[in-house]
Amino acid sequence: MIKVLIVDDHHVVRRGLLFFLKTQKDIQVIGEAKNGKEAIERIRKLQPDIVLMDLIMPEMDGIQATKHIKESYPHIEVLILTSFSDRDHVIPAIEAGAAGYQLKDIEPDELVASIRQIMRGENTIHPHATAQLMKIRERKEEPPHFYNPLTPREQDVLSELTKGKSNREIAASLFVTEKTVKTHISNIFSKLLVQDRTQAALYAVKHGLTEPSGN
Repeated sequence: MIKVLIVDDHHVVRRGLLFFLKTQKDIQVIGEAKNGKEAIERIRKLQPDIVLMDLIMPEMDGIQATKHIKESYPHIEVLILTSFSDRDHVIPAIEAGAAGYQLKDIEPDELVASIRQIMRGENTIHPHATAQLMKIRERKEEPPHFYNPLTPREQDVLSELTKGKSNREIAASLFVTEKTVKTHISNIFSKLLVQDRTQAALYAVKHGLTEPSGN
């Protein structure tokens, strides 16, 4: 038997899930909770195999609860069941340790299939949530300047920096103040995810953002 704990702040949702899951021969609903804090208390006593977890709840939300569960009871699986499929909910939930992410409009049979999949060690994620994960993965594979593009002036500063010029020399070349140059360089470091001038220069050369010194 797969022991399930239902966590949702809406009584009607909990009742609906309980009613349907009771019809499954291999699934036993052993408890309910109306928020993350209550869920953790119930888990300590009931030790379910899997938790059906809502995200937006009072006192403790589903992401906080999932993180706590996976830290304290790594063997217990969590299936997020929510109305939200945007990246601000999907990414934190998966990072917290959820093995599955489904939307509340899921067909009952699909929900049961998802529960069984997770208990077989497989992840199960709604297509809308998967799309959000793919976008993040694609962005991580791109160089930082693809999604944090430099302004034309920042490119000018980077070009001068690559030639080994000091802030004063860059300021003179571009007819701006040293303070302005420092601000641009700080922005460049932040956008390119580099720590110093050498790393910035190497990044610029590697990605063709400017001509290397001497060319």
